[in-house]
Amino acid sequence: MPDLTQFILSLSVRLPAILAALTFHEYAHGWVADKRGDPTARLSGRLTFNPLAHLDPVGTLALIFTPVGWAKPVPVNFDNLRKPRRDMILVAAAGPCANLILASVCAWSLRLFDGTAGVDESTWLLPWLTPVHHMLHWSVLINVALAIFNLIPLLPLDGGRVMAGLLPPRQAASYGRLERYGFVILLVLMFSGAVDRLIWPPIALVAGLLLGA
Repeated sequence: MPDLTQFILSLSVRLPAILAALTFHEYAHGWVADKRGDPTARLSGRLTFNPLAHLDPVGTLALIFTPVGWAKPVPVNFDNLRKPRRDMILVAAAGPCANLILASVCAWSLRLFDGTAGVDESTWLLPWLTPVHHMLHWSVLINVALAIFNLIPLLPLDGGRVMAGLLPPRQAASYGRLERYGFVILLVLMFSGAVDRLIWPPIALVAGLLLGA
């Protein structure tokens, strides 16, 4: 029972951070695509901050119980973009960039709590300070992890889209054909430990810099 209680308490501060991270990530993709000429996300109701519009049930559960998860991808028709190759890079990079911006805002907000150690224990504010502090801390970690994980240069991750946009057209076409195997390749890399060795050092570095650790 204590373990279940601890899990519920932990989830209560992690879940809002998870929902915010996924929502901002997908909204950023749709917003940039819309600005670059593709209204697909807006017309399909995905250009919204409502997390329910972006949640993938399995991906959300995975993010709750494991270090990796995903949202429902925002639909983008790259043929509608004004300059498809360049704009594909912008659309793909928007999600990780949004997570890093959100992580930075949360890290800055944590500094507002620097003086809370001296708050009178009788004040009505005290019960709210600790969970909000934990929520902001988790938000920094989750957003940094989501950004860096998505920058892995493997389709269909955002880093793969960026790589496809940077490669010459012929090589990009060959690279794009690997997308059908991307999820399987990613699973193999994850279970082999390669993903951990690749992403945890930069996650620790960026999160440490933001948190002042």
